Amino acid sequence: MGYFVVSQEVFDQFRQQIESLGTEAAIDQMIEYFRQEKQHFQLFEMFKLRARAQLGLPLLFPGVAEDLTEDQRDQLEDALVEACDEVGRMLLDEGKIREGWYYLRPVGDKTPVIDALQQAEVDEENLEDLIEVALYEGVAPEIGFRWMLEHYGTCNSVTTYEQQLAGMPPVAQQPLAALLLDHVYDELMGTVSADIAHQEGTDPQEKTISEMIASRDWLFANSAYHIDTSHLAATVRFVRVLRDEAHLRKALELVDYGSRLDPAFQYEQTPPFTELYPSHKIYFQTLLGEDTEAGLAYFREKAEASDIRREGSLAIETYIELLSRLGRHDEALVAALKMIPAGVHTIGVAPSLIELSENAQNYEPLAKYSQEQGDMLGYATALLFANRNAPK
Repeated sequence: MGYFVVSQEVFDQFRQQIESLGTEAAIDQMIEYFRQEKQHFQLFEMFKLRARAQLGLPLLFPGVAEDLTEDQRDQLEDALVEACDEVGRMLLDEGKIREGWYYLRPVGDKTPVIDALQQAEVDEENLEDLIEVALYEGVAPEIGFRWMLEHYGTCNSVTTYEQQLAGMPPVAQQPLAALLLDHVYDELMGTVSADIAHQEGTDPQEKTISEMIASRDWLFANSAYHIDTSHLAATVRFVRVLRDEAHLRKALELVDYGSRLDPAFQYEQTPPFTELYPSHKIYFQTLLGEDTEAGLAYFREKAEASDIRREGSLAIETYIELLSRLGRHDEALVAALKMIPAGVHTIGVAPSLIELSENAQNYEPLAKYSQEQGDMLGYATALLFANRNAPK
């Protein structure tokens, strides 16, 4: 905590105020003083003292649980939240976003922080703090990840995605995966185009990566590559969460490029994506409605051959997720009940059993399954959802 140069007059005034006005009025005077001087920590501490004084509590918090009535506890908490809100907003107004978020976090309102992040001018001094708030604190992940890509590049961004973001729910990952895909696609487009221009003496006329590489096998001669191959492989994995056609087609182009690399750079993955690029080609094509039945058959075979206890649930969940995303909800529910043993932990790629039942508008299979497993919670949940959603 820093200290400020304060004139003797201020000290004398406060002594006079507390003697003539009493505790609460003097505290109000000091609150106004710290507010005008923009001394945020001191202002917050004075807010705390006022809250305790107004409730007739000892000004010093004892450090252990107090014997408060429910009304006292509620009033104290409300006062502290109001104090956090005011101090946090003051800090935001001064451009101190990280410090402001520290106070606003208990308030539960991210809106002013998001507004401040959107208006922030990023520089070398504040970049790390802004990314911490936006991305790592989860206030505005899309903004934070965009800054990371722009300022720290692909390598750090891929590492961050792998370690921090890949475990998020798919819907939360989607805007981040789209940013990464666009960035990697543009990076690869640039390096491939530059290589062609260097070798042929003129810029290529093609508009997509697939078009540029289609008739130029020499681009991959002698194990050549135009982007870090581990970054390419990771990006292809991450973008499975995307749903819109434009990004799925971009993903297919990355797969097209990757499939032409030297086999040493086509890294083996966890089933059902053991063959990294061929399997992802089938995956994205299936979602795009290209040879859908063959694609589903491919992933069904992988799911049925998978040992969920040894290999994990990715192969089975991928098949279920594909069925669900294609709108085949009844099939997805049947597959989940059949293929995922009771009590086996899944990784969240596929919707949950209750979500699958909701999508299919059919809760009876889940109720029956839960009854057979002796799962009263699952049984009750299925029946409650069915009753809640039944036509009135």
